[in-house]
Amino acid sequence: MGRIEMEQRKITEPSDLLDKNGELMQVGWASQLILKYEREKVSAGSLRIKEWDCYEIYNDQFGITLIIADVGYFGMATLDFMDFKNNFLEGDRAVTFFTRGSLNMPPSTMAGITKLVKKDKKMKFERIENDMVLTFDFPTFGKGKGMKGKITLDMDPKRDTLVNVIPFENKKQFVYVQKIVDMPVNGTFTLDDKEYSFSEENGSFGVLDWTRGVLPYKTSWYWGGGFGIVNGKRLGFNLDYGFGIETISSKNMIFYEGKGHKIDNIKFHYDKEDVMKPWKCTSSDGRFEMVIDPVMKKENNLNMLILKTGGVQVLGYYIGDLILDDGTKIHIDKSDRVFGWAENFSHKW
Repeated sequence: MGRIEMEQRKITEPSDLLDKNGELMQVGWASQLILKYEREKVSAGSLRIKEWDCYEIYNDQFGITLIIADVGYFGMATLDFMDFKNNFLEGDRAVTFFTRGSLNMPPSTMAGITKLVKKDKKMKFERIENDMVLTFDFPTFGKGKGMKGKITLDMDPKRDTLVNVIPFENKKQFVYVQKIVDMPVNGTFTLDDKEYSFSEENGSFGVLDWTRGVLPYKTSWYWGGGFGIVNGKRLGFNLDYGFGIETISSKNMIFYEGKGHKIDNIKFHYDKEDVMKPWKCTSSDGRFEMVIDPVMKKENNLNMLILKTGGVQVLGYYIGDLILDDGTKIHIDKSDRVFGWAENFSHKW
């Protein structure tokens, strides 16, 4: 099969993700996780397999990030708190080394438990019927302030998601990823005995980045997205590029009232000398022309000799225009309060 034939291919038939040689059986995009991921079929050493579940929950006042990852060399639970009104950011980590898959990350978001416990730090993601329930307890968070909570995300299987199966030049390398940016959310968490609540009433939404794969040692990406209620309708979008063979399947989709509208490749344009200036996001098919005006930035750098990661994420309001599959044009003003993020990260792992 030539690459031109595979371009922007939609996967509609279930199958195994990998064949007996550890190579992808299908490539392209889908609206659900219909391919079966089996770690034992991956043709790579245990240090090369990368698996993570990343949840981000926002409204335009505050947000949290919860990540459980097993990247072979180490496993990590990450907890971040962001106060956008007061430009305040705090985070904590629980790290265990040379996990090599021992976290037993689930092969799908449809069932199972993802968890990491390190001494008194605990984080767990559990699928219960149509919900994903996130629980965490970090007593040492914020220099002993402590942070714990329980958040429930509505993962209704009837709603479209964006799933990508993307190869690299090396046939044994791939990424299998699911992105959701418009999950209804309810729950509370406490930080230093102050309670915070997420709900649809205060404009909260949940984001998922579920990834399984074998990535090159050097990897970089851009990722962005946002959510809001525009003209009384639920609107979200996922923007993503930077690794794999891009022509096979763009990682970009508009979600409108639960239905996905696929768009072509996206480019991010921003001032690396001043990341708080607006970032421009444009699609090659002209269906997405937006700007994010940041209100906060997060910069992360981790240097563990052969393992390095670093980059920047900004959070703020999106404004601009987008076009649905049927040609409907939607204009978004700042008054619509479509809140989201954009980031650029590089890894050596």
